[in-house]
Amino acid sequence: MALPVLLLLCTAPLVRGHGSGVVIDSCEDMELHHSGLSPQTAPSPFTVTTEQRRYGLGEDVIVELQGPASTPFTGFLLQARELGSKSPVGSFAIPEGAAQLLTCSQRANSAVSHTSGFNSSYVQVTWRSEPSRDIKAVHFCASFVQNSTTFWINVTSPVLTFTNGRAARSAGALTTSTDNGSLQPGSLVKSAGPISSADCGVTKVCFSQPSNCDPAVSASCYFMSAKMLAGGEAVHFEMTGPYEGYIAFGFSDDQRMGNDDIYVCVMKSNGQVEVEHMYSTGRSKPQVLPLGNVYNRTTSLQNSVISCVFTTTNTISIEGTSGFNQSYYLLFSYGPSNNGSIRIHMGTFTSNKRININNPLVVDKDDVPDIIKAHGSLMLIAWMTTGSLGMMVARYLKKMAKGKKMCDKDLWFMVHVGVMCLTVAATIIAFILVFVHSQDWSGGAHPVLGCLVMILSLIQPIGALLRCGPQHHLYVSICVCLINILYHAYTHLRILCSNII
Repeated sequence: MALPVLLLLCTAPLVRGHGSGVVIDSCEDMELHHSGLSPQTAPSPFTVTTEQRRYGLGEDVIVELQGPASTPFTGFLLQARELGSKSPVGSFAIPEGAAQLLTCSQRANSAVSHTSGFNSSYVQVTWRSEPSRDIKAVHFCASFVQNSTTFWINVTSPVLTFTNGRAARSAGALTTSTDNGSLQPGSLVKSAGPISSADCGVTKVCFSQPSNCDPAVSASCYFMSAKMLAGGEAVHFEMTGPYEGYIAFGFSDDQRMGNDDIYVCVMKSNGQVEVEHMYSTGRSKPQVLPLGNVYNRTTSLQNSVISCVFTTTNTISIEGTSGFNQSYYLLFSYGPSNNGSIRIHMGTFTSNKRININNPLVVDKDDVPDIIKAHGSLMLIAWMTTGSLGMMVARYLKKMAKGKKMCDKDLWFMVHVGVMCLTVAATIIAFILVFVHSQDWSGGAHPVLGCLVMILSLIQPIGALLRCGPQHHLYVSICVCLINILYHAYTHLRILCSNII
């Protein structure tokens, strides 16, 4: 039976002579050599925490080093040690460029330290326990340097308890790492458990379609969540949904595409699911940005459901607004991809209000705007009601109300003119409303058909104004001419069809 284990995570930045972070001489005692100064005795503002309290053989454990946003630390050294021993155990994997791996006690990648010019309030790395070993006990310890004269050592963290056997990993999740332990673009730190709606509104912001669906239960649930991590400098994101090619969420200053900070979960041409960072400046295809500080990526395509989970310190940034503490509209879209490149989306949904990801809540998606409902209602009234009624009046009421007058005009004609004027008026109002809302050309067939309907609607009253009287010789001549044209067209078409047959 394995004894309880305590992880020792020791972080110590370089002061003088150690600006590069290569502090091999501090591996054993975790002290800051050559500084000539004593560590602080007051409580440290920096902490060492983990996402879990248990681990198994060969399991990945997320380790977070953090402090107040106003008080960054300038370096660190991190180890995991058995209790009562100064020898490190396990190995680390790190985000590329954020830190460097060290070899302590002849164990490769057994320690992590800062790089030159380091200055941050948050670092996240992954520690992997020994794949097979009789681990007895380990404890956590940390040392932080704030500046050239202020540093802390032996900052302890909560205990991790060892569980027998290797922890279960979710099937189908992709996990890769380089030989030197650094994480490359597209690589993953660990295989996360299934994404679910647990803790929505408690510790994380959640946004889904259908509303309040749980992706752990329904494969048809489009879902994203954002959880602000301690320190306020990093966010843990999750997104999942039915696979079409890609899913994406973005932060925007309005409820329309354009000026949006976007993260995309897409199947690439190499057959792997990857996270991409993009920015849209209009209704054209978003521009791909460098991924930046995105860590601990977990991606999967399983049972026709695509998922991406990651942590980032990239601040949300759109034109005129930036920062995690600002309010934004949430956008979610999904659609096909071609050789790893996203195509125009097949569906979208938007939050009904601005949200701040620092405040956990369940976000409601925006219903169809009232102005769009009015547009649809007016077009329905125009062409399914008044327009159809006007045509039927001209066809049938002319005979039924023969001889009846209104304002010295035939009754059927006055009714026909009235309902057709309503049709044209409703069409014009609906046309104006939708352009006021969109303020742009949305693309696709719908706006093209709408413009054609508008043009044909305007032709109706123009033709009526130019109409001659029923007894006018020109009116009669035009009618006879039209009849002859239709007759000859019918005759030629019949002859042509006979020749083909």
